[in-house]
Amino acid sequence: MTARVRAPELRGRGWLNTGGRNLTLADLRGKIVILDFWTYGCINCLHVLDELRPLEEKYGDALVLIGVHSPKFEHERDHQALLAAVERYGVHHPVIDDADMHLWQQYAAKAWPTLAVIDPTGYLVASMAGEGHAEGLSRLVDELIAKHAADGTLHRGDGPYVPPPPADTLLRFPGKAIELPSGNLLVSDTARHSIVELTPDGETLVRRFGSGERGAPFSEPQGLLLLPPEVASRVGYDVLVADTVHHQLRGLSLTSEEITLVAGTGKPWRSAVDGTQPALDADLSSPWDLAWFDDRVIVAMAGIHELWWFDPAEATVGVYAGTTVEALRDGPIPDVWMAQPSGLSVGGDRLWIADSETSAVRYIEGGVMHTVVGQGLFDFGHIDGPAKQALLQHALGVAALPDGSVLIADTYNGAVRHYDPATDVVSTVDSGLAEPSDILVTRAGAVFVVESGAHRLTRLAPGVFKTVTGERHRTERPPSPVAPGPLTLDVIFSPAPGQKLDTQFGPSTRLVVSASPPELLLDGAGSTTELSRALVINPAVATGVLQVVAQAATCDVDEEFPACHLTRQDWGVPIVVTPDGPARLPLILRGMDES
Repeated sequence: MTARVRAPELRGRGWLNTGGRNLTLADLRGKIVILDFWTYGCINCLHVLDELRPLEEKYGDALVLIGVHSPKFEHERDHQALLAAVERYGVHHPVIDDADMHLWQQYAAKAWPTLAVIDPTGYLVASMAGEGHAEGLSRLVDELIAKHAADGTLHRGDGPYVPPPPADTLLRFPGKAIELPSGNLLVSDTARHSIVELTPDGETLVRRFGSGERGAPFSEPQGLLLLPPEVASRVGYDVLVADTVHHQLRGLSLTSEEITLVAGTGKPWRSAVDGTQPALDADLSSPWDLAWFDDRVIVAMAGIHELWWFDPAEATVGVYAGTTVEALRDGPIPDVWMAQPSGLSVGGDRLWIADSETSAVRYIEGGVMHTVVGQGLFDFGHIDGPAKQALLQHALGVAALPDGSVLIADTYNGAVRHYDPATDVVSTVDSGLAEPSDILVTRAGAVFVVESGAHRLTRLAPGVFKTVTGERHRTERPPSPVAPGPLTLDVIFSPAPGQKLDTQFGPSTRLVVSASPPELLLDGAGSTTELSRALVINPAVATGVLQVVAQAATCDVDEEFPACHLTRQDWGVPIVVTPDGPARLPLILRGMDES
């Protein structure tokens, strides 16, 4: 941005966390405003929510953070579902429901998450996409406070946030469940930041592990794994917990009730991992589920679209499958592409995976990944039938059955689905559920659904599989018109105040480009260290998606021990090829008003 631009007015379907009040920019005059464009199924958006929490606390009298929920999935357009998500993820600031993507277009957003900064006089002063902006935002806010305090245009005081009334349920947005040797059930009580043991019927509390407060010691825990007895006796804990928002793994002893940190520094992943690392020295990224496979723990590392392995006895970790590219590609597991893997289950020699952002079910066998249901990042719906035509919507859980088939927690369709490899057919077992996030099949054959949106475990009655004609959906974001032939892709990045590009460990920037369908790009795919790339668009392909991954490393200036930072974003940019389209496509990783 090179000229002062008035921030577009805030208009949407409704507001949350304001006590019923509709806010305008005039109401916010005198405050620094950060707009956070998010959608609640996006793991990177959840990371940014956590990055912004310290800013809310530090600058609460001068800064107003407003979430702009611009949905990707059809289910996310439901206002009640959004209301639940705001509670689920502890969003303690106003949220505007941008169901029709109006503000998304007004602020020229092209990726989840995107941040826009408005100064106290109503001008847009910065825009940025992706994760890793917290330190830069803090420096920018300091500058804006100093300037506008001196000008007399900063007004301190309470913001417009009004908390909703507290809820009273046994569980609150539970995530995953396992069966213990006693027959009791262990559940991650995600929104209450604890692990809960229930009686075998799933209805009566036995005991709770953790204080129930965020960070003491858990923060939105998800996956649980009962270790093999011989491993548990060696390492001194029985259950492994994916402490998702802490980016860590913790061990839980069922006898002593001791909770031990066993993997993760607590800092989110920012750079590639080569080979084996000591587990406590490794940066993890939103571990979401766990499974024992190939004689070790497999971790669904949702935040970077990979699977990792963890050896409890040796206390080491490493990458098992994936490259951090968010897309759908099968093959030998070192080179596959995934998109937010969130559910794991082992059946025989197969590791089943719920790959949520591609609404896919996949499996690994013999070191090779296969996709059985799922068509891409932007294709979803509720359709049964032959697996290649079937559609899911952001499935978070899978459960392998003894006959080799698998049950699927089809979260955003509110359904339990079934895939049978023998017939290669997908069926609906049950529907009308509230965001099922996991499925537990007990040793006795009972099937429990973790009905996260209803805050309970629901026992699934045996029944006849249904066939659902359903609907096909695609994410409908406004496509960017581009001209056929030569196209310049520019990723715009300005270091934050007090930072410079960091080249001490090699090139400071990296750009990876691919396309769906691949034939959309005649030239320009691949990886380089420049943030500008000459592409060639195929005139014979009318529409498609450019997949762009950019990152920039920076470090602080003029400090004895400078901190280093990595900013990263994945864009899936829908484009339409038109003769009168522009020959340049700019994407803002971090842009500043230079006026």
